[in-house]
Amino acid sequence: MQPPLALSIGDPAGVGPELAAAAWALSDAEGLPPFFVVGSARVVEEAARRRGITVPVCTVKTPDEVADCFAGSLPVLDLADLPYTPGEPDDAGAELALNALATATGLVRSGAASALVTGPIAKSRLARVGFTHPGQTEFVAEACGIAPENAVMMLAGPSLRVVPITVHVSLRSVPDLLTADLIRSRAAITAAALARDYGIARPRLAVAGLNPHAGEDGRMGSEDMAVVAPAIAALRDAGIDAFGPLPPDTMFHAEAREGYDVAICMYHDQALIPLKALDFDAGVNVTLGLPIVRTSPDHGTAFGIAGTGTARVGPTIAALRMAGQCAARRATA
Repeated sequence: MQPPLALSIGDPAGVGPELAAAAWALSDAEGLPPFFVVGSARVVEEAARRRGITVPVCTVKTPDEVADCFAGSLPVLDLADLPYTPGEPDDAGAELALNALATATGLVRSGAASALVTGPIAKSRLARVGFTHPGQTEFVAEACGIAPENAVMMLAGPSLRVVPITVHVSLRSVPDLLTADLIRSRAAITAAALARDYGIARPRLAVAGLNPHAGEDGRMGSEDMAVVAPAIAALRDAGIDAFGPLPPDTMFHAEAREGYDVAICMYHDQALIPLKALDFDAGVNVTLGLPIVRTSPDHGTAFGIAGTGTARVGPTIAALRMAGQCAARRATA
């Protein structure tokens, strides 16, 4: 048996605690691998009660104890005895979220846990307690000794996988940030990860153009000819099955999706709009290029609905399932 998955609680005032409990309640039906929450047993218990589900909680001191109790209760590595205050984030909760993230990452790096699944955080709150990273991805990358630019975000669902080359930047700045080397590097990391963690021996990478009609031979912008096409040529020279640049508006219908394993997109919304339109309840944020497996549900803290029982558990289940599958492939490689 591989070690259990580590699920960091995220901000305890958000939807993370109740979704962790709800995922455990459905773990048998969904065929999820054993996992444990790194956070607060009290918060998880009260979140489950508020959601109206019966979730016995057992506290564990090490991941080795998870296998003995997972069938009958949700294991929690208890870091803090905090009250459950859904929708009311505070500094104590942010400190717990940061501690949980650091602890869970360390357990996965040490091999005590097989993969990391991160609950949603509030970056502005974490900044108040000393968090200096743009997000959890950069934190985990640094903890693993990986430069942030070599940690690649992929969004994956049953219908589509997408990688945005530029992520949380303004649309105005995208053309200046795109370089052939950036596209080539992130696409190459993606191809290697699909082979290693998803069992796709020769991944097919469909590369989107930046401009309408992929620039139409320079009539609608020069970036596709000057930047994107050379990156694709370099990838092909390296033996990677990459093709494009493709007109972005014709890449995502059902027939087109059958022709590739991942869409390499130039900016955030170009990638995430089709992914969320097709796989809104099953999209998973995966960090590629790390020595560990890391996934996350593709949503935020949702403070406005925390504690109401209306948050959808599908993305958390999908993140746990994908983490388990990727970890199992690495274990048998």
